This record gives sequence, structure tokens and C-alpha cells, in this order.
Amino acid sequence: MKKIALTAVAVLGLGLAACQDNAADNTASTENTIETEAAADTNAALGGTDNVGASADNALDAAGNAVSNAGNAIENASEDVANGQDNVAGQ
Repeated sequence: MKKIALTAVAVLGLGLAACQDNAADNTASTENTIETEAAADTNAALGGTDNVGASADNALDAAGNAVSNAGNAIENASEDVANGQDNVAGQ
């Protein structure tokens, strides 16, 4: 009977030891989690801003390319007209 009583006391003692207050550890863990999430949100926002700038640069490049292509098309058309006139004059 003594063995059962000692075992019961040991089990209860371990149970109480496991139930110690660790509120400070939990608070620190929560604060670290909040700081990490805030940093992730900040980084995502800054990354989004960087992407907006890159998108604007790409749009300007595309517009510049379109203007350049239009200029090339006009130049080619005028050369075609000149070539046609040369061909007619040469006949």
C-alpha cells in the first residue's frame, strides 16, 4: 500500500511541477510573434512599392518602344515611296 501511496504522491508532484506559471514566457513569445508578423507585413508593403516602380518603368519602356516602332514604320514607308519613284523613273 505504501508503494501505491508513494507512487500517487510522485505522480501528483510531477503534475503540479508541470503546471508552473509560465506567463512571462508566453508573453515574450507572443511579442516575438507580433514583431515578426509586423516585419513581414512591412517587408511585403515595401516589396509591393518596389514592384509598382518596376511596373511603371516597364510601362514607360513599352511606350518608348511603341513610339520607336511607329517612327521606324514611317521611315520604312517613306523609303518605299522613294524606291517606287526611283523604279518608275528608271523605266
